[in-house]
Amino acid sequence: MRHRVAQFFRTLLAPLRPVPLTEAAAQLSPPLLALFRRMSRAEQQHGIAVCRALQAQGYADPELLAAALLHDVGKTVASPRLWERVVVVLTEWLLPALAARWREGAPRGWRRGFVIRHQHPAWGADLAAQAGASPRTVAWIRHHHDAPGDDRLLAALQTMDEM
Repeated sequence: MRHRVAQFFRTLLAPLRPVPLTEAAAQLSPPLLALFRRMSRAEQQHGIAVCRALQAQGYADPELLAAALLHDVGKTVASPRLWERVVVVLTEWLLPALAARWREGAPRGWRRGFVIRHQHPAWGADLAAQAGASPRTVAWIRHHHDAPGDDRLLAALQTMDEM
């Protein structure tokens, strides 16, 4: 829960912090950087933080680092509001079966946040593929909320995403 509270305040204060775009530019092609720039300031900062955390652990695979930067780019299709994020996180924690039922359909109405949470990996993977991301990068974006199986790089991405 402490992680989620810190995440809330990082998102709330995101407009006050700069985004080091040079770090993203070092990892992304111009079309992928353009995609990164479409993300909210909070999502850009989060992507940079995940990328830095992977690098600090010794990961240098350029496709993995691109996935770290872009894993939440699907939220540009429908950007979750801060209150929606809070409701989704609390519902997933307290009533996971209900949260799972509410995630299907179009991202509108009171279920909007649940749909965005569930669909943004697929939306992001499609956007990244259209912008020329590698198949591995696209797959990591698409599956960043799924069980990693034997994919240790996906597991690393997920671990850093949850920090």
